[in-house]
Amino acid sequence: MAPLPSETDLVLVTDLDGTLLEGSVPTRRRLYGWLASQRHRILQVFSTGRDLRSVARLLAEEAALGLHPPHLVIGDVGCTVACGASLTPSPLALEPIEALWRGREERVLPLLAGLPGLSSKPLSSVRRLAYGIDSRRLDRRRLPAIEAHGVDCLVSGDKYLDVLPAGVNKGSTLLGLLEWLELEPALVVTAGDSLNDLAMFETGLQSVMVGNAEPGLVKALPGLALTYRASGHGCMGILEGLRHFGFGHLLEGLV
Repeated sequence: MAPLPSETDLVLVTDLDGTLLEGSVPTRRRLYGWLASQRHRILQVFSTGRDLRSVARLLAEEAALGLHPPHLVIGDVGCTVACGASLTPSPLALEPIEALWRGREERVLPLLAGLPGLSSKPLSSVRRLAYGIDSRRLDRRRLPAIEAHGVDCLVSGDKYLDVLPAGVNKGSTLLGLLEWLELEPALVVTAGDSLNDLAMFETGLQSVMVGNAEPGLVKALPGLALTYRASGHGCMGILEGLRHFGFGHLLEGLV
């Protein structure tokens, strides 16, 4: 495990695509550099639909912009927890998720094989099944029959279908992680832009819906009491949200 802050002033949990990876190059450089300089007091968590191989590629690609590995990664839409530095999965965190997934893949694969609008093969099959979709062809009325087999079907960005163990998502895994690390919920700010981030917002944690959020997520805003809708897109929205929730004093070193 990478060393965690000895005294945590903020736990920043961010989606990647459309959120931490969104924004002008100068803005991203500023935010990434600031986060790297504050690792001693800000615990950073990536919360993403990407699998660990994709996160590793991303970190290599974005290193030139100053993006450093986070302390922790919640990947596969909540189905994976790993050290941010080594990207080694955490067995203790994964055991209950694996128990919920056991046997589900075999039950739902035949049903998914006959569903129009899916990619020919899953994009990922680690404790979930992830597909690219043609949203115009996908018949969402057939998803409840699949969910009857102990899974949740999540469409996000009109690009992806994730079939997850029932009750497992970015929000449930984040809450479990906070309890495991004995971190105060008041120190946490989450940020995201797509429907797979809704579960984080529904935890009741302070959350930032960035300005470029997808329409389906924006529709849920009235029911999310502690979610702030930023006007700024991506990185700018994250910074705006941190100021809104009273963490502006931590931004004094941001150049």
